[in-house]
Order: sequence, then structure tokens, then C-alpha cells
Amino acid sequence: MISFKQLRYFEAVARTRHFGKAAEQCAVTQPALSMQIQELEKTLGVQLLERGRNGVLLTEAGREIAGRANRILADTRDIVDFARRQGSVLSGPLHFGVIPSVAPYVLPALLPLIRKNFPALDLHLRETQTHHLVEELLDGGLDLLLLALPVENRQIETIKLFNDRFLLAMSKSRPMNRIRATPELLRQDRLLLLEEGHCLRDQALSYCSLRRIDNIDTFGASNLSTIVQMVAGGLGMTLLPELSIKLECRQGDIRLMRFTDPQPRRVIGLAWRRSSPRKRHFVELGKLITQATSAQMRDSELV
Repeated sequence: MISFKQLRYFEAVARTRHFGKAAEQCAVTQPALSMQIQELEKTLGVQLLERGRNGVLLTEAGREIAGRANRILADTRDIVDFARRQGSVLSGPLHFGVIPSVAPYVLPALLPLIRKNFPALDLHLRETQTHHLVEELLDGGLDLLLLALPVENRQIETIKLFNDRFLLAMSKSRPMNRIRATPELLRQDRLLLLEEGHCLRDQALSYCSLRRIDNIDTFGASNLSTIVQMVAGGLGMTLLPELSIKLECRQGDIRLMRFTDPQPRRVIGLAWRRSSPRKRHFVELGKLITQATSAQMRDSELV
């Protein structure tokens, strides 16, 4: 029979690609870990790993079984989580992932509310791009995500929190005789966007139907602050989420315009494993996030 210990040891090797590091993380000796994985391979009748001078590689069967082991281990953690969290809302460790185009605009207002309302919560934050967050959520490394919806995966459940409208941002030195922006206006100047991999870039391009237009430029920018500085310097224009404008446009050297209806927007929400027993806890945290962001959106409202 396959043991939980064997799956845990194999998952550690598959993740680290190193027997020594895996043994250290599992708090066992390397020979003990290696023996358990050999027993696992013997039980399954397949080779899972290729051992070489440059490290460890997964075989085709190893990749498939590693994915299944991740899901089993995540489900097991959810069972333990369920038992521990009965009767208490938002207490103990919570591994919370947030996309970069949301984190700096939500967390400063949210974290004090969490400390005040849920002092027993041990929050661990992770900020990275959507595809990394989803992978880590499914692997059990994260419990909850704050990101742009939708997330297309049957293993993941989501709730919508709020709409975040896009605004057109340009240098104040640029003359403009209109009140509302249109997608066509974006074709008249260089459009500055985040580098590949950021969902905000994809959402902006989808609205503007600009996937093959020559005036798109990323400059390798990985955060909105860099884009805003370039726009202020007259190097082009960009789309900014409303959530960001209070922070990013505080210098006053950016002109903002709303788009004609229907205004482009993204939907911000929470995502978690469907197997997680903490749905009611996540819903409560969602209410707190909405409270924090609604005040910020009111403060940044354009006349």
C-alpha cells in the first residue's frame, strides 16, 4: 500500500528537484527519504525519478503522479484545517496570494482591518502573477487568492467582490479637447502596458482589440508605478485601474479620462480550492476587503 509519508517525501523531491533539500524539508535523513521513494516506485511498478549529476528529473509517470500527490496532500491539509477551524472564524495560519496590480492598493487599507477584526489570524502574504498563484493554490501552498476573475478551473471556487473600472491616463502636457475617452484614441499614441504575464495587460488589450498594433510597448515594466512615471514624462498613455489612481496619481502630473459606456473594467474577487472547508471564513474576509476598497474608491472618484 502507498503511505502518506511516501507521497509527502516524493512531493518534496518533485518540488525541489533535490534529495538533500527534500530530506531537510521533511526533517528526515536523505537515505531514509530515498528508501521510501524507492518503496513507492516498487509498489507502483514505475520509475518516478531520473537521478543524475545535475539533480533530479521527473519521468512522464513521475510528473503525473506528482500532480496527483499534490492534490491528495492539499485535500489532507484541508481536512486538518476543517477540524482545527470549527467554531472560530479567521484564526491560525492563512496563506494569502494577491496579484501585483491589486496588492499595493488594497493591502495598506486591509491589513489594519484584519489586525483589528481578526487578531488571531496568522497571515502569510504572497504577491505574484495569476498563473503562479493558481498553481500554488492547487498545490496547497496557498489557501486563498485575491485576483481578477474569472479563474477557469473546476477545482477552484470564486466569489466576486467589486468591479474595477479602467481609466485612460496621459501626460497633463498633452492637449485634449474631449471629455470621454474611446478605444480609438489609444491608437493615436504609444500605449504603455505591463510586460507579458500580467493579467492587467491582457485585460487592457482585450478591451482595445490591440493585440497586433505596433504602438504597444511594455519596456519590460513589471509594475504600474513605472508605467505612470513614463506616461507623466510624455512617453505615451496607458490604462489604469480605478483602484490604483489614488496612489499612482498623487503627484498630479497625470490627466485621467473615463471611457465612453460601456466602460472597460475588471472584476476583482477571491478564489480558493473547492475542497477547502474555510469558505465561510473567506466570505467574511471578502466583506472586509470590500469595506477597505470601497472607501478607497470613493476617495479616488473623478468628478
